[in-house]
Amino acid sequence: MPTIIGVKFKQKGKTYFFDPNGTQFAVGDGAVVETSRGLEYTFVTVANTDVADADIKGELKTVARKATDNDTETYASLCERRLPAIRQAQQFADKRGLDMKIVDAEFAFEGSKVVFFFTSDSRIDFRDLVKDLALHYHMRIELRQIGIRDECKLKGGLGPCGRVCCCNGFLADFARVSIKMAKHQGLSLNPTKISGLCGRLMCCLKYEDDYYADTLKFMPKLNSAISTPNGSGTVVSVDMLRQTVVCRVETAPDNTELKEYTLAELGIEAVYPSCSSCKNCADVQADNSDDTADGE
Repeated sequence: MPTIIGVKFKQKGKTYFFDPNGTQFAVGDGAVVETSRGLEYTFVTVANTDVADADIKGELKTVARKATDNDTETYASLCERRLPAIRQAQQFADKRGLDMKIVDAEFAFEGSKVVFFFTSDSRIDFRDLVKDLALHYHMRIELRQIGIRDECKLKGGLGPCGRVCCCNGFLADFARVSIKMAKHQGLSLNPTKISGLCGRLMCCLKYEDDYYADTLKFMPKLNSAISTPNGSGTVVSVDMLRQTVVCRVETAPDNTELKEYTLAELGIEAVYPSCSSCKNCADVQADNSDDTADGE
């Protein structure tokens, strides 16, 4: 079994595995690693540990060295240059009349290159801007256009829920999110209520979609006729989490009442195809059955 350490190239983001090359690392240490872009400063998030060969995808690269005090000082100085570089690049872009927004700047650890990230609604001819930046910084310049979701991931912020945006806080990759997921959860389809800071559908719509999609398969439809313990009724609303159904039942001629029923009372069996063999789900269902029995 190979020994690895896990590192992140930023404080937040995806964790990558590297061969520690016999060096002992602790969580929080700095490590200098070799990448396709040259040497990079990283943060250790997983200390030396043995993993199965199946957990290693692709070639396992070796750590160049444990970060020294000089390496840490160099990285800190490069980070301090980031904001001034963004402002300077934006000034150059505005002077050239380019319709673009400079979002971030990354200086290579070896000091040979700086990469600027920008957003724009159209394609930009930034060749003259590259020349201006090269004359100013005297190093290799790269400009990369990114999407608005990537901008939110880089800059962060507070979402409608009041917490730090998921993409900036812990998500390593963007998952596909569709309006169908909001429909599954019975949410308002008002774009302002289901969109994040980036203006796109909120990433969190994906988290519980599997549960809602499976539950919809056996929950009765709204306004459908259904047989209840009190006679025939019409489905008024459903609670997907509590798995209850509110029905309008005719209790007497010209008189109806709203009554709430559990799926068991309506003779509906809850089936989850995607997790039918999951021990955790089986344990939860058993606990719920015990609670029901105690209550009865």
